[in-house]
Amino acid sequence: MTSPSIKQGYLAAAGAVAIWTGFNIVSRLAGKSALAGADILALRVGTAALILLACGGLPRGALRDARLWLLTLLGGLGVSIFAYCAFKFAPAAHGGLLLPGLQPFLVALAAWPLLGETPQKHKLPGYALIALGLLLSALPQLGGHDAGQAWIGDLMLLAASASWAVFGVLARRWSFAAWPLTRAITIMAALLYLPVYLLWLPKHLAEASWGMLAFQALYQGVGAAILAMLFYLRAAAVLGAVKMGVLFALIPILAGLLAAPLLGEPLTTSLAAGLGSVSLGAWLAAREQKAASQPIPAPAASKA
Repeated sequence: MTSPSIKQGYLAAAGAVAIWTGFNIVSRLAGKSALAGADILALRVGTAALILLACGGLPRGALRDARLWLLTLLGGLGVSIFAYCAFKFAPAAHGGLLLPGLQPFLVALAAWPLLGETPQKHKLPGYALIALGLLLSALPQLGGHDAGQAWIGDLMLLAASASWAVFGVLARRWSFAAWPLTRAITIMAALLYLPVYLLWLPKHLAEASWGMLAFQALYQGVGAAILAMLFYLRAAAVLGAVKMGVLFALIPILAGLLAAPLLGEPLTTSLAAGLGSVSLGAWLAAREQKAASQPIPAPAASKA
C-alpha cells in the first residue's frame, strides 16, 4: 500500500501541476481583459511580496548579492512580464506549448555553456518530439491561415521560457535553496518593479472590475508565486526530480484541452497533435537512465 508520504507527494505534485496549468488559463483571461501585462505583474509581485515579508522576509545579505539580482531580473521579472504581455496576443494553449513544454529543450541548451553539460543522447528523441510538436502547432501560420497577432505572443512566450530556463540553470549552478530564493527574487522584484510601475508605466487597474483584480492578485501572487513553489518543494522531496518532470509533461496538453471550453479557444487538429507531441517529448526528455539529477527550481510561470 502506498505510504502516507508518497500519497502526500502525489497530492502536492497534482497541486503544482494544477496551478501551473491554470496559470496559462488565468493569464490568458487577464490578457483578454482591460489589464495590461504591466498591471498583472504589479499585482503578482505586490501581493506575493507582502505575504513573503511576513513569512521570513529577505534572506540575510540578499541585497548585496549580485547573483540574486541577476536571478531576479530573469526569474522574478523577465519570465513574468514576457508571459503576461504574450497572453494579450497568444492563446492559452500556446502558453502550455512554449512555457513548460519547451523547458526540457531550453534547459539542456542553457546547461551546455553554463554548466558544461552536453545533451544526453537518450533524451534526443524527446527533444525531437518537442520540435515536431512546435512545428505542428505552427502549421496554420506556415500555411498562410489567418493567425492574427498570435506570432507576437509566441515570440514573447519563447522569451519567457528562455528566461526561465537560464534562471533555473544559474540557480542550480549557484546552489540556491528554492524557498529562500523564492523569497529573495519576489521581494527584490517588487523593489525594482513597483516604483517604475507606479511612477512611469500606464495603468489600467481602474478599467477592470474589483473581482478581476482580486482574482488575479490571489491567483498570481498567492497561487502561482507561492503555493506552486511550496507544492513543488514537497513533491520533489518525496517523488524526486524524474517523476516531477514526467508529471509536468501533462501541463501542455491539459492547458490546451481546458482552453477550449473555458476560453472558447479552438482546439484544431494540428494544435492538438502539437500538444500531444510536446507533452510526450517533455516526458521522454525528463526521464533519466540513472539516479535523478538535482532538481531545478520550478516556475513561480514558469516557468512560464
